Amino acid sequence: MACLTSVIEPLRASNEISNTNSFEWKLYSEDEHKVKASANVSFETDGRITEVEKLDALILLSPPSAQFANSRTIGVLRKLERHGCTLGAVSGGVFLLAKAKVRPDIRYSVHWCYAAAFANQFPNNISSEQVIETDKNIITASGAAAAFDLALLLISARLGSSTAAEVACWFQHPIMRNQDVKQIIPSLSEFEGSEEMPEIAQKAISLVNKKINYPLQVNDIADEIGITSRHLSRIFKESTGESPRQYFRKLRVNAARQMVLYTNEKIGKIAISVGFSSASILRRHYIDLFSLSPEEERKRVNLFRVNDNSPIPAT
Repeated sequence: MACLTSVIEPLRASNEISNTNSFEWKLYSEDEHKVKASANVSFETDGRITEVEKLDALILLSPPSAQFANSRTIGVLRKLERHGCTLGAVSGGVFLLAKAKVRPDIRYSVHWCYAAAFANQFPNNISSEQVIETDKNIITASGAAAAFDLALLLISARLGSSTAAEVACWFQHPIMRNQDVKQIIPSLSEFEGSEEMPEIAQKAISLVNKKINYPLQVNDIADEIGITSRHLSRIFKESTGESPRQYFRKLRVNAARQMVLYTNEKIGKIAISVGFSSASILRRHYIDLFSLSPEEERKRVNLFRVNDNSPIPAT
């Protein structure tokens, strides 16, 4: 719901500010019925997506676990893209866009909490930590705030930067971000924030994340960065209160949690995909970190979901 309104409201305001009808929008679904958001609020739709013949832009919104209900939908998306329609996706909608395979080698902006699940499901696709990605006529935004920024970019292109700036001020949106801004990711402990982490520690974390399914040894990481393992250990102890090995294991368990929450993969397969040799080993570390097992957390989240809709990040 937040992702939807974050796109529409800036466009509405830009029409009012410019005294034009520069932007119009409609809501489509696959079955033409009301669509209930994860916040349990329903939205009327204007028709079926399979009935669409021509649009300037079509932006997909969905939970990450969503599937196409109508096989014709993918064909409609591909046809629209071939005829010059801009295709986009916000938050979990990137999963549907990737499934549609409208074009090879698309660069997707993937919300940080979906990153491991997306990489596991689409290992050959290019994911990005940027809040917004534009790739020819494909646009993706990582969440609701990013969707607002995406709307501002559309406004700036159509009505100019001054109108976009005024729209941002209307909503007290302090910074107009573009494609070159990375997502803000929460820290793993109270000892550090992503901006305050020493550069060496950030490089080490980046290496671990790139090879999350293959647990690198601390010595190998230190060699790659060009420092001693003792120096690396001291930096992590000072900035996080933990050893590199403890911190990197936490990164892998957090990646596993994303797949527990946002995919239907079996726990054993998730364990292997983040570098643990068995489900039992992952389960032990998962309980240590989150105080419940992967199975218990998945059951809890499934009980929380409304009408099979997954909670969608709105940041």
